Amino acid sequence: MGKYFFHHSGEIFELCFPCFLLPCMPRRLFPDSFESGRTILCLDFMVFTLRLIHIFAVNKQLGPKMIIVGRMMKDVFLFLFFLGVWLVAYGVTTEGLLLPHDRRLPWIFRRVFYRPYLQIFGQIPLNEIDAALIAAANCTYDPVAILMEEAQPCTNTYANWLVLILLVVFLLVANILLLNLLIAMFSYTFAKVQGNSDIYWKSQRYNLILEYHNRPALAPPFILISHLHLFIKRHIRKVQSSKGRHFLLKLSETQDARLLTWESVQKENYLVAQKRQKRDADTERLRRTSQKVDQVLKQLSEIKESERRLRTLETKMEYCTTALAWMVDVLAQSDIAKGRKAPPAQKKD
Repeated sequence: MGKYFFHHSGEIFELCFPCFLLPCMPRRLFPDSFESGRTILCLDFMVFTLRLIHIFAVNKQLGPKMIIVGRMMKDVFLFLFFLGVWLVAYGVTTEGLLLPHDRRLPWIFRRVFYRPYLQIFGQIPLNEIDAALIAAANCTYDPVAILMEEAQPCTNTYANWLVLILLVVFLLVANILLLNLLIAMFSYTFAKVQGNSDIYWKSQRYNLILEYHNRPALAPPFILISHLHLFIKRHIRKVQSSKGRHFLLKLSETQDARLLTWESVQKENYLVAQKRQKRDADTERLRRTSQKVDQVLKQLSEIKESERRLRTLETKMEYCTTALAWMVDVLAQSDIAKGRKAPPAQKKD
């Protein structure tokens, strides 16, 4: 049961909820620890709210999306390794070039990690980086005065051109290369899960049913009654649980053999269905191809018939032209056409 509990992320959220809630309740009763108790309670509310995402697993459309979000979180962690290397490389270099006299560790870490991270989203403090925009102020190069916060550290402008080049290279790599890499990873994860969304949803729904099957029937805060009843039933009356027989984790040899036989039969049925589907797909493809070929042959036969009719028409036209030319010659030589106008000549194109 412990392995099952820590195997599911939802159970980890439920474990964090009382761990945050129990310490903050007594802290809010005293003025000295009121602020810390309120802070822990705010974190507890965030954890409890995020736990509500678990109910979306029932829906067939939103269930696979939860798996997609979980897979994308893994992609984000892999992306953060690459981004962290660039953040450290750029942040430490610019900090050493701009403010080499500042020895305050909180401010160093803030400028090394926090400032480059904000620059990815467009918040670039040019008045602190570009020497042409740095305004004259009451500053000092004395490390002791800076450490005692008597004055602000002065910005070193010796190699300011190198800082600007590093800024351009960092933004180019972070905003274009790494972010597009993250988008490509997200697209691959979405396409991979979306293609098998029905299988993922069924597996997720089974885990949800198994989880609520092993839970008490009452909801908090009445769940204490269920826990008390369960304690009396198991430890005082010594009644064994019947829920363990519904979802067996360890099978006997006979049950294991029956399960293997059932899996083998289902595998064969699945392979046969896949082969039948492939064969039907090939047959349908051939049928459509043969229909298209028949249509092309029919059109070709119609074109040939049209050509034959045109040749026949041309032959008859030539015969009619020859006959009319003969008739014109005969009429021109006879006495009937004497004294009349000559026949119209043929117009040239």
